[in-house]
Amino acid sequence: MKAKTKTVAKINDVSIMLIDGAEKLVPIKPICEALGIDPKNQRSKIKNDEILNPIGVLSTSTGSDGKKYEMFCLPYMYALGWLFTINAKNVKPESRETILKYKMECYTALFNHFSDYSQFLEQKQIALEKQLEAVERVNSDYSRTKKELNSARKTLNEVKEMTFDQWLLNKRQLTIDFEN
Repeated sequence: MKAKTKTVAKINDVSIMLIDGAEKLVPIKPICEALGIDPKNQRSKIKNDEILNPIGVLSTSTGSDGKKYEMFCLPYMYALGWLFTINAKNVKPESRETILKYKMECYTALFNHFSDYSQFLEQKQIALEKQLEAVERVNSDYSRTKKELNSARKTLNEVKEMTFDQWLLNKRQLTIDFEN
């Protein structure tokens, strides 16, 4: 499969390219140039990173001038994390606000990702407690109703089993105690 190059973002009017082949790769040099930071220093920083070092690769890509270049790249999903490590103090002044905004979005995304699960657990616990109360209430109602049903069945059986002689002994009256 031949790799295609496409623009995924623009930084200071510089296209950030994605090499869309077997693996989506992002060349770091155009990003560094757009931000006004030294690509060699960033590559060195990546080489010293225990996560990024093993995944950084050289890949041939078409530059903005149409020529083919071998570029140091990171997989797309890791390039986003690498951008988070860039110090806003080291970029050109017109890029600082963009970097700081990006970092704030990253902090928000991380918070949402990790706090969503704890929110889920908290809401689940509240729902479990409410449902447990409902089950206990229904169970209590059921127990009371079951006792009433058993009592009503007992009385029904007594009426069914009453004989004519018992009725006569009871002064020709059917006296049955009903529970309310």
